[in-house]
Amino acid sequence: MDKPSDIASVLKDVRRRFEQAGFGEAAQDARVLVSGILGLSATELILHDRQVLSAEECGRIEVAVKRRLAGEPVYRILGERSFYGLNFKLSADTLEPRLDTEILVDAALEAVGDNGGHVRILDLGIGTGAIILSLLHALPKAHGVGCDISEGAVATAQENAERLGLSARFEARISNWFENVEGRFDLIVSNPPYIESDEIEGLAPEVRQFDPRAALDGGPDGLAPYRAIAQNAAGFLNENGFVAVEIGWQQRIDVSGIFTESGFVFRRCVKDLGGHDRVLLFGL
Repeated sequence: MDKPSDIASVLKDVRRRFEQAGFGEAAQDARVLVSGILGLSATELILHDRQVLSAEECGRIEVAVKRRLAGEPVYRILGERSFYGLNFKLSADTLEPRLDTEILVDAALEAVGDNGGHVRILDLGIGTGAIILSLLHALPKAHGVGCDISEGAVATAQENAERLGLSARFEARISNWFENVEGRFDLIVSNPPYIESDEIEGLAPEVRQFDPRAALDGGPDGLAPYRAIAQNAAGFLNENGFVAVEIGWQQRIDVSGIFTESGFVFRRCVKDLGGHDRVLLFGL
């Protein structure tokens, strides 16, 4: 990409290089990366495909392509990712919000129901803040607290709240689960680490090398975070409140048992787009 070229030619070249590298989603990666670097939507990328790019623009794309070819995920390169229709800044201290986790937001909103949005929400392990900020955006009268053990994650979530105009209704705290939490909530949500410790090294390089291990590692059996939540959540939940958690696709029975043993009542299981168990809801 040493010489200026039009968008269509550049996109074709990037896709070819990604295909040669064996990327399974070469075309999508190419589109997302090029459109993100140029600040264009997917539609604009098509409509302006004959637009000639400057040498400077081609250079920025080339730098990004080399990072992707070295294994860095596309959205890490771009520094942000869309979730539930909102854009969230990423950092080294946060997971990328994934499509499956939008199901947790859907399930939580359905659990809240038609109460005018006057709810208090607690999100345990906020990362980018994608879950709780999406809920606050959908519930204009709700207020929320988000906790994480990572100072960097808390800072990233707070920045995202400010970018989205939600900081007046959101508070981010450094906390090991409920350690620095007080008060009661109508809804407690969490997408906790749930991968077994000895499985981390077998994850795809894009995950293993770029996602923070603390946000992946759920302990020897992958269930330690659920025990921490279930053992303490009742003391922070209002009457008729709900706990909603994302789970690994084989964890329904184990996680349900952990919560019922702590006095919770199983309410609902929601499957993801692949038909796997993904979100569990519990009440008291």
